[in-house]
Amino acid sequence: MHPHDSRDPSGQRNPYAQGQQFAPGGPTVDPRAQLASGVDQFMTRVNTWMAAGVGVTGLIAYLISQSPTLVGMLVMTNLIWVALFAPLIIVLVFASRVHKMKPTTAIIVFMLYAALNGVAFSTIFLAYDLGSIAVVFGITAGMYSSLALWGYVTKRDLSAWGKFLFMGLIGLILSGLVFMFLPVAMGSTMYLIYNVIGVLLFSALTAYDTQKIKQMYLVNGGAGNLAISGALTLYLDFINLFLFLLRLFGGRN
Repeated sequence: MHPHDSRDPSGQRNPYAQGQQFAPGGPTVDPRAQLASGVDQFMTRVNTWMAAGVGVTGLIAYLISQSPTLVGMLVMTNLIWVALFAPLIIVLVFASRVHKMKPTTAIIVFMLYAALNGVAFSTIFLAYDLGSIAVVFGITAGMYSSLALWGYVTKRDLSAWGKFLFMGLIGLILSGLVFMFLPVAMGSTMYLIYNVIGVLLFSALTAYDTQKIKQMYLVNGGAGNLAISGALTLYLDFINLFLFLLRLFGGRN
């Protein structure tokens, strides 16, 4: 009997025979290799869209910061509040409906959201030295890449982190609101601790979200604009990690 024959000694086909079963004359492609290749390509697409969103945000922010007229309109009028809260409303609506959108619509809305964030973040170039912004951005890119790679390749199940990260995120948002309406507290030790916690939280979220997106692909195969919704999630992780690092290490003008 051939060592890879799927029949038992009585001549009956054994449905539990070990080894790969390929059609006679068909290509001998390992399904596991195909699955791994599909995941690699999908995660590359997710991170490409994420990087495109970050690029749009950075470009819009820089261009606006170079126009005294536009900066004056933002800082001296109520437009700054529109620039701050409009992206928040859009992302909440977008996140809840992205799986029902056409792919082209999802891409357009994601890029629109990234551009609006660029308007809000244009004041960063007024508050911080350009050189320190570039350095912190490089640090963020290195941290994000390392953490996302670890979240992608690790065999450890990170799903148990979810509830703790969610509670930490809620606490961080509430603390941020307090500092927003009490700017005098931004020079305190508590504000320093707040930013350190922010760095730790979004570092963990980067690894957690990367593994979560990977697992969702393995279950759903990328259906429902998963690449764009995953890009949005990782975009938020990257941007927030950058902002918290900038507050800690950025050189102010």
